[in-house]
Amino acid sequence: MSAGGGKKAIIAALTANAGIAVAKFVGAAITGSGSMLAEAVHSVADTGNQGLLLLGQRRAEREADALHPFGYARNRYFYSFIVALVLFTLGSGYAIYEGIHKIQHPEELSSPLVAIVILVIAIGLESYSFMTAIRESKPLKGDASWWRFIRNSRSPELPVVLLEDTGALVGLLLAFAGVGLTMLTDDAVWDGVGTLAIGGLLGVIAIVLIVEMQSLLIGEGATPDEDRLIRENLVDGTRIDRLIHLKTQYLGPDELLVAAKIGVVPGLDVAAIATAIDDAESRVRATVPAARVIYLEPDLYRTELAKG
Repeated sequence: MSAGGGKKAIIAALTANAGIAVAKFVGAAITGSGSMLAEAVHSVADTGNQGLLLLGQRRAEREADALHPFGYARNRYFYSFIVALVLFTLGSGYAIYEGIHKIQHPEELSSPLVAIVILVIAIGLESYSFMTAIRESKPLKGDASWWRFIRNSRSPELPVVLLEDTGALVGLLLAFAGVGLTMLTDDAVWDGVGTLAIGGLLGVIAIVLIVEMQSLLIGEGATPDEDRLIRENLVDGTRIDRLIHLKTQYLGPDELLVAAKIGVVPGLDVAAIATAIDDAESRVRATVPAARVIYLEPDLYRTELAKG
């Protein structure tokens, strides 16, 4: 995904969440629903999170300099990690606190039908945001499962938006259930139960995002398919007869560093080795476009080098 990739999904989520947050706060003020208030805070957190993702993309576009010779692309990982922390502390933490409070001190809801109407509208808006993220993600996902896409993607924004929107939709259903059960049983404790469930859901999603973003932030290598293609294309069998060892790392979502020691056929002159290296780089870039930074060290294969 390019630096601007996924921006449509982020903007759709930001717009939807901003509108939903206002509607939920109005509904919470009218009804006194804890689950509605927790969802309102959740939507505020999500709106801020989309802003952070856009800021991360913008800062990632800065040109490389002496202090950061490989550029600033990892800003996208950093801001996505901050998003996960915000979701955990503000979204999950507040909902759990409010849920426990509402269970211990249940309060009767006023005008619960207002809450139901607002939740239905919010579900519609969140569904629009979710479907936009799905459409943006499908070309990158390919034949992989959605879970594998989230785990293996080196681009952070779409997995973040997908998980946030999934959490928002399930959270809305939990809020709907909490308000609905409160209306049916005339027992406001169900509103607190719904709020607590929303907090638990957001906590799980936030932890998944924290783990994934932390892994990207400290540096992940090529995917298994990319690693296979790199290995296949470094060796041509005539001038480069083996790969001695290979290390890769994503410098950013769109830039893969490839560093390898390659075994060249004995007897080649400097010009032939230089040409072989250039050709190998071209083959790798043709099959793995993200491999923009390639360093190849030619050597004669020896057993001790294979262990390096």
